[in-house]
Amino acid sequence: MAATAILPSLSSTGVLLRCSSSCITRETRVAALDELEPNSCFGLVLSFRVRESSSGAIGSLARSSLAASSSFSPSSSCKSPSSSSSSRFGARRSSRPASRGRKSFLRGGNPSLFMIQRLACACNGDKQRQKTICSAVDKGLENAVCQMNGGSHNGNEQPHGISTKRVLERWDVVGLGQAMVDFSGTVDDEFLEGFKLVKGTRKVVNHEERGKVVRALDGSDYKLSAGGSLSNTLVVFARLGMASSQNPALNVAMTGSVGSDPLGDFYRAKLQRANVCFLSQPVANGTTGTVIVLTSPDAQRTMLSYQGMSSTVSFDPVLAGAIAKSRVLIVEGYLWEISQTIEAIAQACDAARRQGVLVALTASDVSCVTRHRPQFWSVMRHSSDILFANADEARALCASGEDITLEQVTKYLNHFCPLVSVTDGARGSYIGLRGEVVFIPPAPCVPVDTCGAGDAYAAGVLYGLLRGVPELKGIGYLAARVAAIVVGQLGTRITEEVAVEFAESVNRLYGLPDSRIMELMGMKEKVPAGKTSNVVEIGY
Repeated sequence: MAATAILPSLSSTGVLLRCSSSCITRETRVAALDELEPNSCFGLVLSFRVRESSSGAIGSLARSSLAASSSFSPSSSCKSPSSSSSSRFGARRSSRPASRGRKSFLRGGNPSLFMIQRLACACNGDKQRQKTICSAVDKGLENAVCQMNGGSHNGNEQPHGISTKRVLERWDVVGLGQAMVDFSGTVDDEFLEGFKLVKGTRKVVNHEERGKVVRALDGSDYKLSAGGSLSNTLVVFARLGMASSQNPALNVAMTGSVGSDPLGDFYRAKLQRANVCFLSQPVANGTTGTVIVLTSPDAQRTMLSYQGMSSTVSFDPVLAGAIAKSRVLIVEGYLWEISQTIEAIAQACDAARRQGVLVALTASDVSCVTRHRPQFWSVMRHSSDILFANADEARALCASGEDITLEQVTKYLNHFCPLVSVTDGARGSYIGLRGEVVFIPPAPCVPVDTCGAGDAYAAGVLYGLLRGVPELKGIGYLAARVAAIVVGQLGTRITEEVAVEFAESVNRLYGLPDSRIMELMGMKEKVPAGKTSNVVEIGY
């Protein structure tokens, strides 16, 4: 159904705040419909999951109304997969004229961004953060993993340095996604032609095909890592969020499925070492999924994916408990490729809604979006607060062609998801918040390996939100710089040293943490003397 059938031309657009405020699960609806002009459509729905603090101050925020204006009229080339939303998006009208020049009750910056930041940080409180401390994985295990099938292994044994007793009271971010071990190497075009691989594509392979490619890589320059799109994001986020003299550590966890083989132990140990707690137990007698990432001299990446046990993700008590203790749940789009996990995604997102947890989705792959577009839209429209996609994935979601600009695509998706991030490689990116879209130019770098750039960008956005960066454009510049660091190196993650240095530069720029920057009532941006809030000034 054409978008114009759902969202008529907008002259003055209002906002419905659907606040699922929980102490813990109380729902409050606040509508700004009395601010609308006759025959106008409110169109934009801003979904906030608010968890009240013990003082109940956030409850007063949920009872406040907000009006907004937008000049965006969705193109008829953008399409929604369902017509059932016509009653939800734009069916209600108000006979009262819109008030002009009404100031927001928030001061000192982008009101909607401040609200998302406040909601994301509402349950932070003054609890002491704990830093994950894990020892390095046994060198002998790494050697065994490199040989794929070498040596014996007891799946009931815990790898060196892992403790299953470590459980934190709260998580800042919990991820639900595929647990895959990455084999990353540099190859020439002749290598790709030898295996009849199309450069820049992603292909699913079986166990035998995986073995042939790995054996062909023997002796070349390649390395192993606890990979997967989601884990890349979580590791970068965790390293950016390490404890410092100015900020407590951000606690990160992941749930997924690994086998009881050496690769599974390697994956869990590596995540623990990167300060990401892998909560799920290994599947007995299962094999761990892998992704072989082949990077050609022109920095293009060709990926071969072996699913293994990563296809057995389910909504279990471990995942339910982690969601209940988290601030943000991020779901990996690759899970839509596995039919048995789609129900688990819906259950996890519903649980997050009930608990007042923000939900972030990653589109992950354009072919995945194309094949599972209705299911993706269902979760995005009804449960999500944040969407991460690249240009091709965003256009696939909208079923639009190249004639529609990314700015228009971002605005359209903003009608269904409050915060939308669309990356376009060397051409920059767009971030949309409640209909306001800003362009983020790319950060300069010499490209070495583009693998993981979008994952790092998503980590930068989450870090900016949860650390309280006060401007939408500032968050975008921060995310672009994090992505540029990854593109300029071989590998999908930044090192701890680089992450700490980068995070400290962000702290100096914005004067974080500042107890007043997130005041519950009336937030004002505070910038250190002699500095401005424009990140461009320090080379972003």
